[in-house]
Amino acid sequence: MVEHPIRQVAKRLSMALVVLVVTAFIVYVDKEGYNDNSDGSLDLLDAFYYATVTLSTTGYGDITPVSDGARLTNIFVITPLRVLFLIILVGTTLEALTERTREEWRLNRWRSTLRDHTVVVGFGTKGRSAIKTVCATGLSKERVVVVDPSSKAIDAATADGYAGVIGDATRSEVLKRAELHRARQIIIATQRDDTAVLVALTARQLNRGAKIVAAVREEENAPLLKQSGADAVITSASAAGRLLGLSVLSPSAGMVMEDLIQQGSGMDIIERPVIKAEVGKTPRETADLVVSVVRGHRVLGYDDPDVGKLELTDRLITIVRATPGTQVAPDIRPLPRS
Repeated sequence: MVEHPIRQVAKRLSMALVVLVVTAFIVYVDKEGYNDNSDGSLDLLDAFYYATVTLSTTGYGDITPVSDGARLTNIFVITPLRVLFLIILVGTTLEALTERTREEWRLNRWRSTLRDHTVVVGFGTKGRSAIKTVCATGLSKERVVVVDPSSKAIDAATADGYAGVIGDATRSEVLKRAELHRARQIIIATQRDDTAVLVALTARQLNRGAKIVAAVREEENAPLLKQSGADAVITSASAAGRLLGLSVLSPSAGMVMEDLIQQGSGMDIIERPVIKAEVGKTPRETADLVVSVVRGHRVLGYDDPDVGKLELTDRLITIVRATPGTQVAPDIRPLPRS
């Protein structure tokens, strides 16, 4: 945890002020040992003036110690206080420069090594669940960058081990700080649909090849988001409503769907490549329960006549029993742009 720069400066200034007050008090107590060229006497204001010009090493010479006691006090007390005062001021500058240099070095090193990562815009309930599912593929948390305008959300993200960028994701400079132009996949999980559209437009402009998946509340906004550059759009309100309706009509079917949605428990739906032993077979002849076949850029149902026999380049979407080793195989191929 790095202390806030303003707090660091305030603490150092308070220490310098304490040294200044102590020095002025010492001079004022021994005011008879000092001579003021203007009026010959030394008051409290003169003591603070002498302390200021002495500690800052200005030394105009209009107020000077004349007695032996005052001169000894300057040698053994005020001179060490002057050194301490300078250490405080110079130390603040050096620490600020050192901290800034260290931070710049760390950020540059982080940016130079960040490639093909995942950027998640919004760290709410949807964003957290999306990251959890993505990390279930084996993706390390260091390869996930969270962008959110809330400092509390970024603090929570960094506490979970993710990299965080505070700012408005509709602004290109904020997305550039997250190295979005080098990202492989982008998840947009904002609270507002209009924000999601703007983020998708900006993200697609910065990165033409990344896969962009976005969530919207209203189904009528899904086409607009696809036009903005999103490859896939999930309507959260409609999906929740359909699950509610299905649970009313068939509680058992609703339970199965909820089990499939929850990653790592019960049954999972995964995507995997076709193995050599399955080449030439139909989807029904495989050991797993095949739901769809991904061939090229088409997703075909298991009973689609166009599927025919499985090919080595196909990918299968199957339902399997969740185990600790079960992972959703990520599709590393970018989707075509129309």
